[in-house]
Amino acid sequence: MLKYGDSLYRCKSLKIAALGRMCTVIKRITPSLAYLEQIRQHMARLPSIDPNTRTLLICGYPNVGKSSFINKITRADVDVQPYAFTTKSLFVGHTDYKYLRYQVIDTPGILDRPFEDRNIIEMCSITALAHLRAAVLFFLDISGSCGYSIEQQSALFHSIKSLFMNKPLVIVCNKTDLQPLDGISEEDKKLVMQMKEEAMKTVIGQGGEATDDQGVLLTMSALTEEGVISVKNAACERLLNQRVEVKMKSKKLNDCLNRFHVAMPKPCDQKERPVCIPQAVLEARAKKAVEVAEKEKKKLERDLENENGGAGVYSAKLSKHYILADDSWKDDVMPEILDGHNVFDFIDPDILQRLEELEKEEGLRQEQGDEGVLEMEGGPELTSEEKATLAEIRKRKSLLIQQHRIKKSTAESRPTVPRKFDKDKKYTSERMGRQLSGLGLDPTLAVKRARSKSRGRKRERSLSGMGDSMDVDGDEETPNKKKLKLMLSRSRSRSRSRSKSRLPNELVPGEGFKDTAQKSKAIDLAKNSFKVRNKAACKGEGDRTIPNLKPKHLFSGKRSNGKTQRR
Repeated sequence: MLKYGDSLYRCKSLKIAALGRMCTVIKRITPSLAYLEQIRQHMARLPSIDPNTRTLLICGYPNVGKSSFINKITRADVDVQPYAFTTKSLFVGHTDYKYLRYQVIDTPGILDRPFEDRNIIEMCSITALAHLRAAVLFFLDISGSCGYSIEQQSALFHSIKSLFMNKPLVIVCNKTDLQPLDGISEEDKKLVMQMKEEAMKTVIGQGGEATDDQGVLLTMSALTEEGVISVKNAACERLLNQRVEVKMKSKKLNDCLNRFHVAMPKPCDQKERPVCIPQAVLEARAKKAVEVAEKEKKKLERDLENENGGAGVYSAKLSKHYILADDSWKDDVMPEILDGHNVFDFIDPDILQRLEELEKEEGLRQEQGDEGVLEMEGGPELTSEEKATLAEIRKRKSLLIQQHRIKKSTAESRPTVPRKFDKDKKYTSERMGRQLSGLGLDPTLAVKRARSKSRGRKRERSLSGMGDSMDVDGDEETPNKKKLKLMLSRSRSRSRSRSKSRLPNELVPGEGFKDTAQKSKAIDLAKNSFKVRNKAACKGEGDRTIPNLKPKHLFSGKRSNGKTQRR
């Protein structure tokens, strides 16, 4: 652009051409970028393994207890299932030994077959064994519950033992809770001993040297956690010793050793110099030991509970810890106070005796009542007319009760029946008078009250102010017609006009207010309660805010020369 951009137009053209070229290049390499993005995502999902730190590598056949072991010694949460190939990739956990951090790697199971037939899952384990400098823990299932015999597991060990070069090796016999090591057959035990001999050969550099058999063949059970910590400690110790030996044989150590000088103190004579402790200190120590021995151990509530029957039987006595002027007061009965009264004052000591007397009296009353019933039953029999009258009275009584219940349940909801719909004349004062007379009651007051409470008939609509008083004389015909037209127009305008609105503080029946003043006060309190909410309002559909559309500091003043920088 510096070379060819001699004008603004040419600079813009060069810019457009450069952007087009960039887009073309990006479009051409889009598949490569997409592939790299997939690689990045795949690498991000891989566990972060540090190849230079202290590492423990777990390997073996599938379902021999590798994932259970890493879950026990680290905080890793590896899925454990009773079938093979549950672990399909490398899982990393971390543990500590002698204040040093160790990296524990769980590998997928390996099968004893040719290298070409192994799949990607098995190759993860092979790659980790080949490229990581770590202590190898070869897990052996001596119970055979994994589905593979000890002979097959031994064959796998010998087929991949070339990957154990320059690495500390530990043979771990797992699942001893199902089958102990001493309980296997002699042939299987012989195979295990051969594997142990191979593991004892730790190769350093080009030559090999035999090591002691301590920490080479170990037994454990991940289920009962027996021997788990000892296996971890043995593997970490062997790895630590191997790393120290490698560093001791390196050339860098000689440069550092030349700078160190270790001085050992030598005795100047043969005189013994024992520790000198003052006699007062020895006496104080002896006295303190005697006091501790003589001092009785304070009995706790737990000790008392165990001595007196245990929990649920022993009840702790809390009053013994009360601080009172006299210790004899601790066992006094404390009065129970209820509503300011002592409950003991209302307890009758002779209540049981009174209850017995009351029961006797009640029994006598029941006996007397039974005798009275027998006397009533044994009275004179009723005649046929008296029986009919009694049946009529009972029938009328039940009918009145039913009608009263119906009226009581529907009195408020039942509408008033107009007279034009009362075709059967059920609700007339004459019929009510006849019914009351039939019952032997005076219907005068009831009929009078019903007539006073009944509604009067409404008058028909007529022109206001125009009754029989209208004169229809010939002389006043014209003024009366004008008056008639005026009244008709007023009545039409009133019919078309809106009904009068009710005032806000007008008292309406059913609202629950005593008077108009109480309703006005309630309205004012409601308005005041809305103020706080409306102050916190936001701009939106359901909010109650009125934004300041014209702020005064922006719309005040005159637009004179030199004053227009604000608008």
